[in-house]
Amino acid sequence: MIEFHLDSGSGLSPYQQIVQQVRHALRLGLLREGDQLPKVKDVVARLAINPNTVLKAYRELEHAGLVAARPGVGTFVCATLPGVAPGVLGPLSRDLQRWITKARLAGLDDEGIEALIANTFRTTATEDTA
Repeated sequence: MIEFHLDSGSGLSPYQQIVQQVRHALRLGLLREGDQLPKVKDVVARLAINPNTVLKAYRELEHAGLVAARPGVGTFVCATLPGVAPGVLGPLSRDLQRWITKARLAGLDDEGIEALIANTFRTTATEDTA
């Protein structure tokens, strides 16, 4: 089961962070059809947020056709997002972990790493469309 976390420095509202985490988990194959999302009361207790925040996130995911609420039972994944085969993700993840370690040894903190990745991502996307 997915375990949500909040990052106050992300620039995203808590409900958007929950939606994004579910979408990422679906894309990476960490959540599959039939999996249950954490119960609203459990998320509220763990993250110390308003229940309406969690409900808003779950409603957005439901509106997108990714989850379905079953009253009295919980919220379940009913669709996935296109992803990559698990055999591809493992090596890429290990490469990225090594790169992050090198970046930290070079003196970059988390914000610096994120900035470099975002800038490189934008540059590469621009070059790909040219």
